[in-house]
Parts: sequence; structure tokens; C-alpha cells
Amino acid sequence: MNEAERVVGEYLDYLEIEKNRSPKTRENYGRYLFRFLKDQQIKKILDITDTSVRSFRVHLSRENTKKVTQSYYVIAIRNFLKYCIKRGMKVLSPETIELPKIARRDIEVLDYSELERLLKAPEGNSLRALRDRAILEMLFSTGLRVSELCSLNRYIDINRGEFSVRGKGEKLRVVFISDSAKKNLKEYLDKRPDAEEALFISLSKSGNVTGRIIPRGVQRLVDFYARKAGISKKVHPHQLRHSFATDLLINGADLRSVQEMLGHANIATTQVYTHLTNKELHEVHEAFHGRRRKK
Repeated sequence: MNEAERVVGEYLDYLEIEKNRSPKTRENYGRYLFRFLKDQQIKKILDITDTSVRSFRVHLSRENTKKVTQSYYVIAIRNFLKYCIKRGMKVLSPETIELPKIARRDIEVLDYSELERLLKAPEGNSLRALRDRAILEMLFSTGLRVSELCSLNRYIDINRGEFSVRGKGEKLRVVFISDSAKKNLKEYLDKRPDAEEALFISLSKSGNVTGRIIPRGVQRLVDFYARKAGISKKVHPHQLRHSFATDLLINGADLRSVQEMLGHANIATTQVYTHLTNKELHEVHEAFHGRRRKK
């Protein structure tokens, strides 16, 4: 193991132990940094130069790596260099490495009529239908990420209408269950024949319980019911999280509260929803645009 690999290893330990980052974050940073070292044949920390970073970025670009993925590599390199400086090492200044410019992310949200059709799409009183209705209602009621939903255990206090969830970066936040979600959850749990710990279970084609549902299973069922509801665009579970956020903002919730409920570390992440929800701008446009035109 050369010097650069050793220091990257120490940095990954630092992320996990001192910064309390998730194992997934450690894995991703390791992949980005070790690929950079290998691609540029970096053996020592001093081998990380403006030229080596630029050469690596050109390589990624010519590989047609997505812009957002390129930015993950750059962020990992910059943060690693900041760690080296903190350790007293003489390294390339991270401030000399500019992040790639990325176009503003357009968020796709469901129209309210589409959302209503999706939530009502699972029909019947079979265990599968009851589970699927409860999953859709929970995603919209709580704004949970699909991984967070899948990790829930069944012994939450439904009547209380709120519970804590551990999200990205191991951060705890409180989420809330709507009356509709409570009703569907109770109906689903009353039908459960098993003692499985998971709140949401996976079912075989014959209806047997096969363990905890996984994110891919939730993605499949959302896609299935979206098509059943006659929604032409591709729908994924995260769109229900988007719908949760935009619904709150449209109805007057403040940005900070929505940030907290979503579990965003940075309010800038939450602000991407505001262009979808600014009713005042719409009202100004409606009141003043084109007033000189003849009716």
C-alpha cells in the first residue's frame, strides 16, 4: 500500500468514525477516490496536482460520465484535500478545484388528480392490496425516502400519529401519519398473519410472506399502480416525496419546516421545490400580464 492509498484509507475511517457518515457514504467516497488514484497513478499525496485532477476530469467527461456523477468525484477529491490540510499536510488547495456547472434539476411532480388516482389504484381487501394502499399513503403522508420506508418496523404507535426515523447521515427526524394513512395501516396490519418484524413485508405470487420488502419491490408496485391509474409518465416512489413537499408548500407551510420534515441537511436542497409552488408569482402574472391586450 502506497502513501496515497494509506491516507485515503485513514480518511474513510475518519468519515465513518468521527463524522458519523453511513457505510454507504464511506463506500461511495472510497470508490471515487481510489479510482482517481488508480487512473492518475498517484502514489504520494504530492502527486495530486492541478494537472492530475484536470486530466482525470477530462477522462470522465470523454467517458460520457453524467455531469452530476462527475461532481460527486470532484466533491470527494476536494473534501479529501480539506482533510489532508486539517492533518497538516501540504497539498493542492481544494479551492482551486471548481465544481462542474450543472443545470437546475427539474423535479417532476404528479398533478393532484394523478396523485388521487394513484393512491386509490390498489383495489380489494387482499393482504397485497391492503399493503400496497398503506405503502402509497405512507409515502405521501410522511415524505419518507423509499429506503427509510423499507426499514420501518411494525411496532410504531399508529394512534399517536408520529414517529422518529433515522435518515441520511444517521440523523433522526420526526415524521407524521395522516388520518388516511393511519386507517390504511391499521387495515393492513389487522390482516397480517405473520410475526415478521418489518412493517412492510414482501409477498410471493401465492401471497406468502417472504420477509421485509426491499426498495426495488416498492419501485415496482408504484410503477404498476401508476400505469393502472392511467398515468402516462414514468412514476417512481421519490415522486411521492416530491408531492409531499410541494403539497405542504402550496398550502402555506414555511420552507424551514418542510426542510426538517424531509430531513434535508441544507435548505438549498429544499428550495428546489419553491419554483413549483410560488402562488404569489402566479397571481401577479394572472393579474398584470397582458392587460393592454384586447379581450
